[in-house]
Amino acid sequence: MEEEPVASETATRRSKRTRAQTRTAEHQPSTANAKGRNDHDRTSENQEEREESFDDFEEPRLRTKRNRATESATVASRKTDQSLIEVIKGNGKQIPQVVNIWVEQYEKDPKPAMVELLMMLFEACGAKYRIQEEFLDETDVDDVVVALVNLARKGEVEDYQGSKKKEFKNFKDNLVFFWDNLVAECQNGPLFDQVLFDKCMDYIIALSCTPPRIYRQVASLMGLQLVTSFINVAKMLGTQRETTQRQLNAEKKKRSEGPRVESLDKRLSETHEKITVIEEMMRKIFTGLFVHRYRDIDPEIRMSCIQSLGVWILSYPSLFLQDLYLKYLGWTLNDKSAGVRKASVLALQNLYEVDDNVPSLGLFTERFYKRMLELADDIDISVAVCAIGLVKQLLRHQLVPDEELGSLYDLLIDDPPDIRRAIGALVYDHLIAQKFHSSQSHSTGDESDSSELHLSRMLQILREFSADHILSTYVIDDVWEYMGAMKDWKRIISMVLDENPSIELTDEDATNLIRLLCSSVKKAVGEKIVPATDNRKQYYNKAQREMLENNRRDITLSMMKNYPQLLRKFMADKEKISSLVEIIVHMNLELYSLKRQEQNFKTVLQLMKEAFFKHVEKDALRSCVKAINFCSTESRGELKDFAQNKLKELEDELIAKLKSAIKDVVDGDDEYSLLVSLKRLYELQLSRPITIESLYDDMVGILQNFRSLDDEVVSFLLLNMYLHVAWCLHSIIKSDTVSETSLSSLLSRRTTLFEQLEYFLHTPPGAQDVSKGGNQLACRVCTILAEVWCLFRKTNFASTNLESLGYCPNEPILHKFWKLCEQQLCVSDDTEDDDVNREYVEETNRDAVIIAAAKLVATDAVPKEYLGPEIISHFVMHGTSISEIVKHLIAVLKKQDDDVSYIFLEALKRAYKRHLTLLSSGNDETLSSKSLMELCIYGCSNASVFLGWCGAAFCVETSYDDILDILKDVQKQTENVITDEDPSGWRPYYAFVETLSDKYAKTEGLQDEKEGVSVRGRGRPRKRRHLEGKKLFDEHSSSEEEDSISASDQDAHDEEEKQEEEEAPLIHSLRPSSKLRSLRISRERNEGLAASRTSGASS
Repeated sequence: MEEEPVASETATRRSKRTRAQTRTAEHQPSTANAKGRNDHDRTSENQEEREESFDDFEEPRLRTKRNRATESATVASRKTDQSLIEVIKGNGKQIPQVVNIWVEQYEKDPKPAMVELLMMLFEACGAKYRIQEEFLDETDVDDVVVALVNLARKGEVEDYQGSKKKEFKNFKDNLVFFWDNLVAECQNGPLFDQVLFDKCMDYIIALSCTPPRIYRQVASLMGLQLVTSFINVAKMLGTQRETTQRQLNAEKKKRSEGPRVESLDKRLSETHEKITVIEEMMRKIFTGLFVHRYRDIDPEIRMSCIQSLGVWILSYPSLFLQDLYLKYLGWTLNDKSAGVRKASVLALQNLYEVDDNVPSLGLFTERFYKRMLELADDIDISVAVCAIGLVKQLLRHQLVPDEELGSLYDLLIDDPPDIRRAIGALVYDHLIAQKFHSSQSHSTGDESDSSELHLSRMLQILREFSADHILSTYVIDDVWEYMGAMKDWKRIISMVLDENPSIELTDEDATNLIRLLCSSVKKAVGEKIVPATDNRKQYYNKAQREMLENNRRDITLSMMKNYPQLLRKFMADKEKISSLVEIIVHMNLELYSLKRQEQNFKTVLQLMKEAFFKHVEKDALRSCVKAINFCSTESRGELKDFAQNKLKELEDELIAKLKSAIKDVVDGDDEYSLLVSLKRLYELQLSRPITIESLYDDMVGILQNFRSLDDEVVSFLLLNMYLHVAWCLHSIIKSDTVSETSLSSLLSRRTTLFEQLEYFLHTPPGAQDVSKGGNQLACRVCTILAEVWCLFRKTNFASTNLESLGYCPNEPILHKFWKLCEQQLCVSDDTEDDDVNREYVEETNRDAVIIAAAKLVATDAVPKEYLGPEIISHFVMHGTSISEIVKHLIAVLKKQDDDVSYIFLEALKRAYKRHLTLLSSGNDETLSSKSLMELCIYGCSNASVFLGWCGAAFCVETSYDDILDILKDVQKQTENVITDEDPSGWRPYYAFVETLSDKYAKTEGLQDEKEGVSVRGRGRPRKRRHLEGKKLFDEHSSSEEEDSISASDQDAHDEEEKQEEEEAPLIHSLRPSSKLRSLRISRERNEGLAASRTSGASS
């Protein structure tokens, strides 16, 4: 009974594979079976089948193509005598013809063809092994695999897949192409003979479970491709089954019995049987290969498994779209390899894109959606971006509750721009456009109503970030690309001017809307509004430049008539006026003349001048100066003359106000008006030279005669004097001829400036009370002195006519300068009072001081032998930012001079002396010890010359107890460092440690001899053993697997959080909004709760 279906299947198969070439005995079974039928029934049946059957329509075309292919393949086989593996190693063009020929050979004589195919399979894995034809049936798969493994152990294996040779670059693709062609060619032939592919699958599965990685890689590649190719055949058979079922149903409506019904019923049964067989083959490979290899130690194998599974589920959901297979995608969301996690996320994203798949994904989503949300903050940026796209799909199907999205919105102010843009797209779709809300009806109004609605929702988001304009700018930058309403200039201006009575803006909303307008204008003309990750200049092609110019034109046309009205309305608001004034630098000023709007231009300039004298804040002043300078240079014709005259009026009025303020101070009045005028002069001098020769002496006189002036007033007096000297030097350098008068005048002003600055070196400001802002003046003195010394350094003027301008401070002045700098380094930025003006904090903090000092060393403005070691000796004592500055200085010194070991030695000596001083004084020496140890470690890894010879010199002056402490601390510092990755780079470290150990052993020996105790031998300090990682291949049940994955995921999460805290970018140090803070606090509480439970359980 079991022989009959096989014979029938063979007969049917071979009738379909009929070729133009003459056949011999192959056609006999088919002919014999056909003769048993009634001729009339057979003729009518064939006619009906040709009319209705999709399969019969396809057959003549396939038969014709196979005839041509066979003929060309036969010709090709005559020309070349290549083996299968040689064809795969080639360019791959001959693979279809070679597969065609091989299938014909297999049908004629299966054993030799099978041996040839298996030899190709083995050699594709890199091993040459031959099975004898006569023993093919008796050969055990396990014996062959053991022999192949032995070949690998002997090194007799070649890696074609991973080879860098040019001739093997297409090997992987060709191998996949070969198996795909083989399955397609056998779909009407040997695919269902239960011999050919069963044998191949046995070997592939066995090889995929062997220790040699190359075997597992190639076998996994072939096995996964077989399933993909089987799916293609199964889908075609499924289409045929549906067609046959439809024909059968139609025929049964006509007549319940008959040859036609019997024929269709038989064909339906045969097709269903083929689908069942091929699905069993898929399950065999899945259980034998995939289930083991999806957690292989090789991440490439794991990634290919997950990628293939995603393709299988998407292309053949009738079998694979069920939790039995979906769970593997969920588990690998926790894989330690970013590539595997990304493959799983992309596979899920493709699944959720198909609406019909969503009902079957319900249980899976409920189990894994929280992990999908967590991946949006993955440590790998590409994984995080893909995960955010997956979350968008979940939101589209409303599978995630809104309260779970709080952590995602934190990423709006994350550092990587790719993540911020992805979150911006999600925020726009979900919160602004609300595309994912089923109850949200599509906009039926006009475009302006849609813009107002979107802008209102954007303002609602910005309210959460109102406290910090930098965070608001980040949010605007994230969403700008997707939100067209941000480019609706007229609508935004209308909302700012309250032209629509139905929309009432609060003062907070108005501020945010103006920030949005200014930021959007900058983005529209190609300017970056957030710090870039790189400083490369942005280049635009012709089309992009035209688009930016069109945007500039649209902005100008929208702002022209309304600009004066906006400035008047918000003239008194210091937060809004700075953003509004700066918009003009992004406008096309020529349009004012072309559109006859000259009066509006003049009005805008007059209003900007009024704003300059109305405000004293840094942002407002700088915006006004920038805008007026732009108008005076970029406008044309009469408007340019008007702008330049207006700028001259502003300068004259400012100088007059400053003279009056100086006179008032001399007469004993308040200093506030003087401070205000000095601030405005400072901001103006930053961009252009101002003629203040007559005021320079008055400033010097005030500094000399009024030593009790407020520190902020003194700071701006010194700043303006320095800027005036710098502009005088600039004019002399740029002029063709230099007069003795101008040269002597410059030298006189420089000498006067040095005298005033050096006064504060002798009597350091703010020494009594740094909390009242005294250290701000000290910082100003340090930075101004460093800038002037760099400006007039001797190397700038050597061998020129201006050599007399060269200057270098003497040693006592330099020592006092560094003492003042060191005093500021010891003052924490957090100790300052809130009453102190924080506008210029970035110019008066510890970073500015250390940068100024490092600049002197890097530019050779002062001898590096003293100041260089002093700066480096403070490494890691004052926080991460100063440590980074010191690292940059070291890098510059190494570029200038290969041998900087003497600077490191001096730095180490000074750090050690400071450590001893603190130790003897009884103060907390933690920072000093940390600096000393970190300096040692950094010297080990970055200055290999340094510790190689200076270790002994250092140890000579070190006591017994100190050597032991240093040795312990140094070894503790390297506990978590894998030194084996760069043995040569860490060789100086081991030399230093060995020197310390020898010194300690000798010193201990001397002490022991004195005490009569035998000396114990001391060896080289033992390396830290690598901690054993999580075992990837532990056999356990599904529930255990999930638990272990969750545990490892929690560990990875904790590790990522720790790393993020250590390497947090600048944006993360800014104060977040109340919503973000509350979100973080709640998350920290949950994590703390979980940690306490875990610790309690473990105890």
